[in-house]
Amino acid sequence: MSFRERIHFMGVSFIHETMYGLFMKAEDLLLAAGVDKGQKILEVGCGPGFFTIPAAEIVGEEGIVFANDINPFAIKKVEKKIAKKNIKNVKLLLEDVTKTSLLDDSIDLAFFFGIIHSLVNIIDDVILEMDRILTKDGIIAIQKSKMSADAIAELIEKTNRFKLIENTKRIVKFSRRK
Repeated sequence: MSFRERIHFMGVSFIHETMYGLFMKAEDLLLAAGVDKGQKILEVGCGPGFFTIPAAEIVGEEGIVFANDINPFAIKKVEKKIAKKNIKNVKLLLEDVTKTSLLDDSIDLAFFFGIIHSLVNIIDDVILEMDRILTKDGIIAIQKSKMSADAIAELIEKTNRFKLIENTKRIVKFSRRK
């Protein structure tokens, strides 16, 4: 990892661990995304884990959170957090989101919080992978951040694999086209 990437991650960590909590409650955003008890969910781009622990608490012992990131510093940071809280229902995935180790039709919901703008250039491959790993009723939930709901919908729907099903104040949701 380059010096620039390390500095970027340090900045992201600082913002997530100090500023995010002042402006949003992770649980509220996760519930708006559709995270629920017993689900198997994928957190795309977990970063320093601001949403990971709350997601694990919501899905409970019957559910599982697969926290994905390509940054080894992110995975190490989340690993420390889950160990400190003795969380057992989080599996860390240090891998490219376009080629995960997840089984076909194994994920109920994949959420993309604060990351979709970074995936624009590889979105076709990301959506192909979501199509593979999501259950037939699986949902993609994307937090509006640097992109508008319209821009997100256009980005996802251009693949012809998923369609917009809900657009709330902070979350845009998609289901598989049938």
